[in-house]
Amino acid sequence: MLDMKRIRENPDAIREGIKARGQPADLVDELVAFDRDRRTLLTEVERLKNERNTVSLEIGARKKQGEDTSAAQAAMRQLGSRIAALDARVRDLDEQLQAKIIVIPNMPHSSAPVGPGESANVTVRSWGAPREFEFEPKGHTELGEALGILDLARASKMSGAGFPLFVGLGARLERALINFMLDLHVREHDYIEVWPPVLCHSPSMTGTGQLPKLATDMYRLADEDLWLIPTAEVPVTNYFRDEIIEQPLPIYLTAYSVCFRKEAGAAGRETRGIIRVHQFDKVEMVKFVEPGTSCDELESLTRNAEDVLQRLGLVYRVRMLGAGDLSFAAAKCYDLELWAPGKKAWLEVSSCSNFEDFQARRAGIRFRDKKGKVRFVHTLNGSGVALPRLVVAILENGQQADGSVTLPPAIVPYMGGIDRIAPAGGLIR
Repeated sequence: MLDMKRIRENPDAIREGIKARGQPADLVDELVAFDRDRRTLLTEVERLKNERNTVSLEIGARKKQGEDTSAAQAAMRQLGSRIAALDARVRDLDEQLQAKIIVIPNMPHSSAPVGPGESANVTVRSWGAPREFEFEPKGHTELGEALGILDLARASKMSGAGFPLFVGLGARLERALINFMLDLHVREHDYIEVWPPVLCHSPSMTGTGQLPKLATDMYRLADEDLWLIPTAEVPVTNYFRDEIIEQPLPIYLTAYSVCFRKEAGAAGRETRGIIRVHQFDKVEMVKFVEPGTSCDELESLTRNAEDVLQRLGLVYRVRMLGAGDLSFAAAKCYDLELWAPGKKAWLEVSSCSNFEDFQARRAGIRFRDKKGKVRFVHTLNGSGVALPRLVVAILENGQQADGSVTLPPAIVPYMGGIDRIAPAGGLIR
């Protein structure tokens, strides 16, 4: 959430930021008008309260002198009623102001390229070179089904389209990758592991910016105010919701969670396979940092995600998102995209974002600076990284002419020494 003072003092800059995102900026004028009316009303309320206090003292003094103060007291009762009515109007304006300000997106960082949609996204670096095959590489769906590690037909029978089902060594591969990434972030990147709930209520969803904008993209329990999380970013960021962090910053947290998103696998978009699914696994990284450090922390966060891909020997590129492609809450973001030779496409596997104080204002996450002043922290998060697209890249890049798949050496210890998956002879290997 943006600071109303910032909007009030810099309305033109806020308009330009919203326009850079490709959205209409009319709401800024409404906000400024609401804020002006509210402040005018507050000034009047304070004037009347001061008047009431002054007159009340006078009435008290007159009573001591034996004067008749009934008329003055009646006037004060009328004044009190007027103050109560104005207070109610202020509360009403506060609610309307909150409802309007909460739907305004974060402002793009000055370094974010400007342009509509994905057109302004820029590749800032790449790692590795695509493998040259001596045969036509297959897609992950054909590979996974032939290997007996992916069963989309039975997944559909259980849950409908858009849900994955890993079997045998496929399930073991998923678990191995999760453990590999968590160990890497904890042992070498200095993150603290947490195991969060996968259901969060509306205040938590609002705090990180999923609500109200993304309500239709998420799953909600019918009889309770609980949502299935679209990412572990939600519960982990809300770890410090409505708190003043008393321990030294920065704080790095990492978590595995299953994630749920309705928009994944939308009609006509990757409905075959596991590239876009309603349920997927992900390891998340979240940072709470001092405001002056968040830009550097974003760079290190992105390197942490890249380290996962480099250790797995996968070809990837890093894209800086333009203002028009940023998420609602992000000020700056890097996407990591893996090369999938069977698909012949780049697949996003991680988004690393700096939210500055946008989430912290919504969620009430603060800290004490060196002078003891209470301020809002800056929050960051990034996938470290998401599955199952990681599995897609491993299968398609590791495939061999005989139909087997060679696994990256980094996860062989997590696979119990298995370095190759061969076509299955039965249901479970």
